[in-house]
Amino acid sequence: MKKGLIIIPAFLLMFIAFGLSSAQAHVFFQCPCLDDPAATGVVKAHGNIECSVGGQSIACKHMTAGDGFATTADGSETYIFGFHDVTNLYPPNGVYATKDEADAIVSTDGLLAAETSAPTINVQENQDFYLTLSIVPMVIRPDLFDPHTVHFHGYPNASAIFDGEPMSSISTNQGASLTYYYNLTGRPGTYMYHCHVEASEHMQMGMLGNLFVRAADDTTAYNTADTGFDVEYPIQVISFDPKFHQADQDIQPLPFAEMLDVYPMFNGRGYPDTINPNDLPPPQQKIDGRASIETISPTQSSQKVPSRITATAGQTILLRLSSLATVDIYTITAGGLPLQIVGKDARIYKGQSNPAGTPLFQTVNSVNIGGGESFDLLIDTTGIAPGTYFLYTSNLNELANNLQEFGGMMTEIVIAP
Repeated sequence: MKKGLIIIPAFLLMFIAFGLSSAQAHVFFQCPCLDDPAATGVVKAHGNIECSVGGQSIACKHMTAGDGFATTADGSETYIFGFHDVTNLYPPNGVYATKDEADAIVSTDGLLAAETSAPTINVQENQDFYLTLSIVPMVIRPDLFDPHTVHFHGYPNASAIFDGEPMSSISTNQGASLTYYYNLTGRPGTYMYHCHVEASEHMQMGMLGNLFVRAADDTTAYNTADTGFDVEYPIQVISFDPKFHQADQDIQPLPFAEMLDVYPMFNGRGYPDTINPNDLPPPQQKIDGRASIETISPTQSSQKVPSRITATAGQTILLRLSSLATVDIYTITAGGLPLQIVGKDARIYKGQSNPAGTPLFQTVNSVNIGGGESFDLLIDTTGIAPGTYFLYTSNLNELANNLQEFGGMMTEIVIAP
């Protein structure tokens, strides 16, 4: 087998074709902004379709789940599972001419389009949020019929059915769509989301992303003046074990007990890719079949979430830091910049008996963060000399892209005059 070239047997190609044809009516985007004639002010904003229905603010998002490839900072390409945002595919009025047109466009766009970190979900307190998940065929592993879910980590859902944990709620099978509903009343903060089916595998493979709920006063983190900020950035800690990913691609037993993450990343990128403000180029992996079968190659970037932080001197930065790493705990520091903890796990740092009372904020040099944790951190740049600073892990062995030194979990904080 040539490096970077995957030969799929004819029977598997037929399997893919069957999967595509059987999905011809599965796309179902449930969104009151598109379905309710009373919807007003329909716009595309914050990566969502947003509107008002009867005075209630509504946000809708549509994602697919499938497989693809990600490029690590040393140039290697890694097989992944992931989510992909198709919300912006919808015409300005949000309506395709026919259901078949919607299915063809969304399903085709979702093939080999997994993203890591997954598309950022950016919603606001007091909105009703509708999230539709459509499952497309797995191009590289058409033998897999794994269902997928979205687990809104740490959020108290009104109904267990929308939790995404498959033993107490429902999951979505290939060729199907499911719409999750969330009532975001009174719960601002930094969250995260991931697939909860076979969670250790699917999270290690890349099915995880940033999710934050903006406060009603979205110039603050928690609707209080002492949590005010000027600019905000989501930074998610994740990491990959390339041997695990290769075993999944090669249909081999998965080495759970030997999982060793040697690609530590922010938002699915290792340094120096973390400081690239643009989408990374699409991976170059190709899948060839017989001469009569068209070559399929990723045409979209799998890494769209930048990690470079910029601010003007005097501004306050809100850093929405979360971790969905499946192996290690990391220590994160900002290279001498003070980090003020104002929230932990989407809860303001104030007395539990009186959340509006005396702040219990802490100013620290670093934070320890493990999988499933989040911090809301303020960096006040008043009096800070303009220049380039670094946000990185002080676990120095993690500043590497596998065997390549001087990479990994590090990005820049640029303070302009």
